[in-house]
Parts: sequence; structure tokens; C-alpha cells
Amino acid sequence: IKVIILTGSGEKAFVAGADISEFAHFSVEEGAELAAQGQELLFDFIENLKKPVIAAINGFALGGGLELAMACHFRVASENAKMGLPETSLGVIPGYGGTQRLPQLVGKGKAMEMIFTAGMLNAEEAKQYNLVNYVVPQNELLEFCVGIAQKIMRNSPVAIAQAIKAVNANFKDGVDGFKTEIKSFGKCFGTEDFKEGTTAFLEKRKADFKGK
Repeated sequence: IKVIILTGSGEKAFVAGADISEFAHFSVEEGAELAAQGQELLFDFIENLKKPVIAAINGFALGGGLELAMACHFRVASENAKMGLPETSLGVIPGYGGTQRLPQLVGKGKAMEMIFTAGMLNAEEAKQYNLVNYVVPQNELLEFCVGIAQKIMRNSPVAIAQAIKAVNANFKDGVDGFKTEIKSFGKCFGTEDFKEGTTAFLEKRKADFKGK
């Protein structure tokens, strides 16, 4: 597996959000544990995965659904997609990284507005605010994402893994992203893919990367 595409079943929703009945009676401790486990076991896991993860947002992406999409490395939306974090309308805040990742993508002010109002963005608005990279007709969504995946797969898997690590470092408190980049850059020089890539370039042929 070189690239992962996440999408919802059918044409209505990517992920519509959590089942409210499951945590409506949680205690303070249970609520904190719910957020901690979700972030550590799924959302942070996806964000730090060494293989690119593309969110193909095929409909509603609300609450935890949008947080899941934001944990992916980038997002493509169908024209009918709608995105939002409605948690404040339930008396709670986003708990799976939404308060952190949304400002990184749309800016602090727009993130505050979206969270405070519990409002939604349509696909074009989401693109305008850099929440998604592309908007395409729904019947072309997966094909479009596969096309991007194919472009990614032409390149070195080990270099891409190091790129993910370096870019993510820019958004982590207490981590010097520049130092991470330097270290990751250096690591590439010890890989078979680097040797293959540079040799192929000099020989004017297509590189055959093995991911080593």
C-alpha cells in the first residue's frame, strides 16, 4: 500500500459525526478519556502515518467526520459536500483535534467563527478557505483522487514518509521543524531510493523506487 483514500459509503456522507447517545451521560473523566483515546488511537495515527492519506469527502463531514478529514494529509470534496464542527450547539467543543487542525487550515478567525456558530461550509467555501484542495463532481471524486494517488506513487515512498514527518513537525509545539527537516533530508541520502532517483535522473530514465 502506497497511498490511502478515505471516503464514505454512498453519496450522502463522508462521516456525519458521532452517535450522541453513546456519550450523552459521560462524566468529566469519561469525556476526557474519549477525546484522548480518539486522538491518540486514530486521528494522530492517521496524521503521522508514513503513507499519504487522502480524504475524499463525498457528502456531509460534520464534527468528528470533519476532524477525521482534517487528520488526513489533504482533502478533496465533491460539489455536494458540506463541512462543519457543530459541537458547541451540543454544549461541548470539538474533541478530536478540531480546535487545533481547523485554525491551521482556515486561519484562526474563520476557525473561531465556524466553531462558535456551529455553522457549515459548502464545498466551494471550503476550497476558498483552504480546507480542501479541490472540488469536483461527485461522480468524478474517486477517479480524481486515484489520479492524484497515481502521481504520488511515481515518487519515492521513503522520501514521502520523511516529508510527512517534516511538514507535521511545523505544527507541533516544542518541535523545531527546521531541525526535523535537516535530519529527514540527511536520512534520505542513506536510502536505496535516493541512489535510484539520482541515478535515474542522470541516466535520463524513469526511476524505479522500491521504498527502501
